[in-house]
Parts: sequence; C-alpha cells; structure tokens
Amino acid sequence: MSRLQKSFFLGNNVLEITRDLLGKFLFTSKDGQIAGGIISEVEAYKGVNDRASHAYGGRRTKRNEMMYHGGGVVYMYLCYGMHAMLNFVTNEADTPDAILVRGIIPTHGEELMLRRAGKSHVTPDLANGPGKVSKVLGLAVSDNGLPLDSETIWLEDRGLVIPDDKVLLAPRIGVDYAGEDAQLPYRFSLKDKHIEL
Repeated sequence: MSRLQKSFFLGNNVLEITRDLLGKFLFTSKDGQIAGGIISEVEAYKGVNDRASHAYGGRRTKRNEMMYHGGGVVYMYLCYGMHAMLNFVTNEADTPDAILVRGIIPTHGEELMLRRAGKSHVTPDLANGPGKVSKVLGLAVSDNGLPLDSETIWLEDRGLVIPDDKVLLAPRIGVDYAGEDAQLPYRFSLKDKHIEL
C-alpha cells in the first residue's frame, strides 16, 4: 500500500494516467471521518485541443483556472448549478489536461456515505456518477485546488491490478457539443464492479 505522489499526475499522457487510475483507492477525510473506495470509472480531457474540455482553444477563465496548474491538484466545478464534479489535474503547468472521476466502489466509511447520500443501504448506484462521487466523499466546489496528496484527499495504490480485458473503453458522457471529439474513447470503466479484496 502506498500513497500516489504528485509525480503520478505530472506525466504528459492523460490517457495513460486515466487508465492507470482504475483500481486505485480514493479517500477523503472530512471532520476526522474517512470515506473512500476503488476508482471504477474515469474520463480523460485533453486540454486545448479537446472540444469537450473546459480549456478547449486555450480558454482560461476564473472557473477553469485550476486546470492550468501543475498536475496533482483537484479541479472542482458545478454542473447544472447543483452537482460538484471531481477532477484530477494532470501534466505540467499551463497544459490543462484533466480527468473526471465518474464512479467509485465504496470500501471505507459506507455508513458516512449513506448519510451524505440520504440512502439507507449500499446499492450499486451509490457512487456511480460524478455528482454522486463528490456527494458521498463530502466534496464541494470550495475544495477546488486541494493537493491530491493532502490530508483531506489522497489516492492509494493497494496492489489491485486491473487487466486490459476487464476495462471498457467508450465515448464520454454528456459532451455532445464536442462534435467528433464526443466520440473519442476517452471513458475508462471496470466491466465488473464486483471486486474481491
């Protein structure tokens, strides 16, 4: 078991980093309470040349400024005015690549996650969408910019290896506005969400 270091996110191939995130453990600690799980679905966004990216064409605003920081920080934004979306910034500073976390398999702090989600028992859909991920982990837009090796949010490699034949590649979700780029196979997910630890 080892925590992922900032260097993990500084590589220049966001697709490789996105693939490598499958099977890693993501944790948050809020008010001394830890929640987390196995990353099961992620989407890559390739900076200024990706029509689906907030940074397409070099767009740089107050909202997406964190994407231009060096890799290894959290980029949070609000979707539809209500859902906080958790992203990991990758690559070197001024190259705005990012990865959206779309799903986790809860493994730690399930009772806390259920309270946050207003649910009574764990079901497969508890954390199977990007808005749900942030909710069960207690993350908000105010967490924008947090280092991914902090005491509030971090990732661990616990030796879980996901072979390629267990990974589903597919187009990203909700990016129809991106034209041809909407069809790029930049979404990586586990085919089987039942993992024996």
